[in-house]
Amino acid sequence: MARMKVILTQDVPDLGLAGEVHSVAGGYARNYLMPRGLAILATKGALKQAEESRQAGIRRRARERANAEAQAEVIRQQRLLFEARAGENDRLYGSVTSADIAEKLAEATGFEVDRRKIQLDQPIRELGLYTLEIRLVPEVSAEFQVAVVREGETWADAEKRAAEKAAAEKAAAEKAAAEKAAAAQAQAKAAAAEAEEA
Repeated sequence: MARMKVILTQDVPDLGLAGEVHSVAGGYARNYLMPRGLAILATKGALKQAEESRQAGIRRRARERANAEAQAEVIRQQRLLFEARAGENDRLYGSVTSADIAEKLAEATGFEVDRRKIQLDQPIRELGLYTLEIRLVPEVSAEFQVAVVREGETWADAEKRAAEKAAAEKAAAEKAAAEKAAAAQAQAKAAAAEAEEA
């Protein structure tokens, strides 16, 4: 398979940063990178321009990082409250998605938020308090809190529900540990009795 040397004109995830020279598969260069304007063929003239492009990329990334750090400070102070309809078992009729969170976060902060940057594996389907992370740029992220409550409830209700849930989980864990210890003790007694008979 023939390889080609290309100069990246933009940052390409899992490949490199703008201005860098990379040797890539010919098909990848011809069919993906070049048609999308992500790379150009590495000729002598282009190599001279690559240094300028790399310097511009460094300056652009520095600006983006500074902007992302300022946004991260604003986001860290956010507490988003979502009111939703839920059943008796605290399960939502529907869900709260990253798009919903991004929209409400944008309203609260005053700047655009990309839903794909919110680290949410699955939509939220239960009432409760959640700490979520948003990765603004690869090296800058921020955590913020989201509360999902029944219609008409407040943040305090979410905190109360979270405390009750934590207490119930702790009690269940203690009960399971006690049952396991009792079973182990009963098994030890049975083994001791069996050893005496033998």
